[in-house]
Amino acid sequence: MKKIVILFSGEGFNAQNIVKELHNKECYIACGITNKRDAKGLQKLQDLGVKTEILEHTSFASREEFDAKLVKLVKTYEPDLVVLSGFMRILSEVFTSSIHAINLHPSLLPKFKGAKAIERSFESSDIDAGVSVHYVSSELDAGDIILQTSFEKSPNETLESFSAKIKEIEYEIMPQAIVKVLNT
Repeated sequence: MKKIVILFSGEGFNAQNIVKELHNKECYIACGITNKRDAKGLQKLQDLGVKTEILEHTSFASREEFDAKLVKLVKTYEPDLVVLSGFMRILSEVFTSSIHAINLHPSLLPKFKGAKAIERSFESSDIDAGVSVHYVSSELDAGDIILQTSFEKSPNETLESFSAKIKEIEYEIMPQAIVKVLNT
């Protein structure tokens, strides 16, 4: 069975969903790694029986130093794929040149790269919005697209209803993208 490692920084809802959908079915989740000691996703993954590790980026002098240690840690699990699921770090070439990874992004890339994508997409005049899963590259949110799912904004949309639609698509699309990548 193919192995994946999940990287996350916060609540861990998408990581939790990946474990529930795929663990010991389509693949084995070898570990969930976070860069934040207080990440709520730690407990979520532990409750589902997944090993977790903490590697705080604040303990390192540079982005490259952190990425080198992260690469070393990830490689101990010998994953077939690394999944960024709300991992709020811009990764340097130290990581991107060494690790085969995919990322979930809450917009129709190449639009709204980086932070606050949901808010920027909501506030835009675009009729369509959605979610992308892409390969991680050394350029922020610029790797090749694996899957995208879109929806048409409603005229009476609120940020809350818009965000809920994005989350629903994220829960659907990320497991699909993982299976697609593992089977190619």
